[in-house]
Amino acid sequence: MVPLFQITHRILALVGEIMQLVGRFEGMQAPQPQLKLRKAVRVRTVHGSLAIEGNTLTLEQATAVFEGKRVAGPTQGIQAMTNALTAYDAASLWSPFNEGHFLKAHSLMMKSILPDAGRYRCKGVGIFQGDKVAHVAPPAKRVPQLVASLLAWLKAERSLDRIVASAVVHYELEFIHPFSDGNGRMGRLWQHVILLKRHPAFQWIPTESAVLARQQEYDSVLAACDRAGNSTAFIEFSLSTIKTGLEEFMQELRPAPLSTQLRLDLARQVLGGQWFSRKEYLAHWKTLSSATASRDLRHGVESSCLRKEGDKALARYKYQ
Repeated sequence: MVPLFQITHRILALVGEIMQLVGRFEGMQAPQPQLKLRKAVRVRTVHGSLAIEGNTLTLEQATAVFEGKRVAGPTQGIQAMTNALTAYDAASLWSPFNEGHFLKAHSLMMKSILPDAGRYRCKGVGIFQGDKVAHVAPPAKRVPQLVASLLAWLKAERSLDRIVASAVVHYELEFIHPFSDGNGRMGRLWQHVILLKRHPAFQWIPTESAVLARQQEYDSVLAACDRAGNSTAFIEFSLSTIKTGLEEFMQELRPAPLSTQLRLDLARQVLGGQWFSRKEYLAHWKTLSSATASRDLRHGVESSCLRKEGDKALARYKYQ
């Protein structure tokens, strides 16, 4: 499976503008948002994704669910909110290329809602807008192969910025429609997972709430791409919502100081399970001195957060 799309001038411009905003975030001395803002962003992200699917909980009710309070509302809506919060909390632990992780994410997202949560659909499915069929998904027997092929394409694709690739995967998952329900929220979640591997800043961007604000356009662009046979228009739309989410976040950001452990935890989301040098660690903290980076890494080794091999300039580190 090779997704079909064109890289337009608008796509290139949007990627540039997004990375300029990320650069501004990186340039701050202490880019960790305050706890209140982190909570608000997570709630807006999850509430936006579920509201697109028709979940009727208000933002205030979603906040109460996040805080573990009792909420008067539809049981299934509350369950969906609880599930989605759990799934987004686990997002940094998943590999975007791992099909098992993808199925586990659906299992968490649809727990106690869908009997076949975590399993591909076994029947054909069509998407209706009113009384008209807007999209007929591929046959159920092709779904495992299509998803595996899409994730293999994502892993092998080296020339495409992950920001663009995240939008391509989002669209293709909506087209494949791999599950009997929960496909929209899974497309948005898996785009989030891919973006997290691009830069830790994306964990704070409420892109889903930006999509909710343009829901009619979101549905229309998906349908237009189906007719066109490629995802170019959806990529442009998706990148524009990422940019909007970043702009809103930067306006609200009030940085909190970064501790040594917090820097190590944030770097883990990018460096994952690979071996890396002090220089590669420093690449993620451009305002950090070499001496501070060395202290961070030494703390990581002493606290058993990091494994170390070699010494001095040849030292290599890996998260336990």
